[in-house]
Amino acid sequence: MLRRAIIPVLLVFTAAILVFWLHDTGGNGPHAAAQTAPPLVPVTAGTVVAQNVPVFLRGIGTVQAYNTVAVKTRVDGQIVKVYFKEGEEVKEGDPLFQIDPRPYQAALEQAQATQQKDEAQLAGAKLDLERYARLLGTGYQTRQSYDQQTALVAQLQAAIKGDQAAIDNAALNLGYATIRSPINGRLGARLVDKGNLVHANDNTALVTITELKPIFVSFTLPQDAVDELRQEQAKAPLTVRAYSSDGNTLLSVGKLTLIDNQIDQATGTIHLKARFDNLDERLWPGEFVSVRVILKTLPDVATVPSQTVQEGADGNYAYIIKPDNTVERRPVTVASVQDGIAVITKGLSAGERVVVDGQYRLTDGARVRILPPRASNTAS
Repeated sequence: MLRRAIIPVLLVFTAAILVFWLHDTGGNGPHAAAQTAPPLVPVTAGTVVAQNVPVFLRGIGTVQAYNTVAVKTRVDGQIVKVYFKEGEEVKEGDPLFQIDPRPYQAALEQAQATQQKDEAQLAGAKLDLERYARLLGTGYQTRQSYDQQTALVAQLQAAIKGDQAAIDNAALNLGYATIRSPINGRLGARLVDKGNLVHANDNTALVTITELKPIFVSFTLPQDAVDELRQEQAKAPLTVRAYSSDGNTLLSVGKLTLIDNQIDQATGTIHLKARFDNLDERLWPGEFVSVRVILKTLPDVATVPSQTVQEGADGNYAYIIKPDNTVERRPVTVASVQDGIAVITKGLSAGERVVVDGQYRLTDGARVRILPPRASNTAS
């Protein structure tokens, strides 16, 4: 009897617990949990931009002066004057050094005096020759005397030509006593001071001049680029950009002037040269620079930040943000990646929104929350 009385009580108690649980979970616990919305995935968004993108080749180059002259003396003597300051710019023909001109001035005057003496002798010899010619027919003068006088006139004429050569040489040496700049350029350090004796056969330069405007950049590229370089250069001189050694600061823009006539077999590279006007003198001889040769320009192509493109088992892809803030995984074709910009030839259109950062938590169809740009985050 007692067992039969306890069983109904337990059934009633169990039913009460079940009713209480259902009431506490809203009446359908598992179904309600299934309807809870997944959390939004935070991402950084960007926009596909259509722009003209240059296609270029990279290399490392060295800046070389357009002309370099080691100034030396062409005559012997003592330096009596220096006309310049170290490091300043000079023009072609500007005086640099003055060597004592007095010995060369004296040599010039002596050569001129010798010429005057020979000219006077020649004048007398010609008068005698005229007299001999008149007397030759009368028998008062012999043919031998006439011939000798003719030879003397010719000898003096030759002597005068030699005197003129001596005058020209003396004048040339006197001009060499003033050493002038042979080119436009910038002076280096003065290597010989005033008061020193210099000689024409000295190996030491007095000063060095380098021409900076224009200037060259010498660099190399892999041999595989030769054919495309030659084809594009034949159409028009290719544009070359010179950047700082870290590749971030544009220094100057010039034109390709030389594709060497052979490939270096030891390195498998081709030597090239580019000419830069360098009016602002941002390129300096001996400087290492990063070089970019612009082969061509792709017009109006879709571009995105390079981190937008992800690499999967089936190739590259990117996430497109739809108007309802859900994402679509879309395969894309990448033509090139340059300076942090990916050029897309297939899969994206200008104006579409894409996920730039935060892809690692995304799946196709996920809902996203757009974060401010990274620059704003950094600033805040």
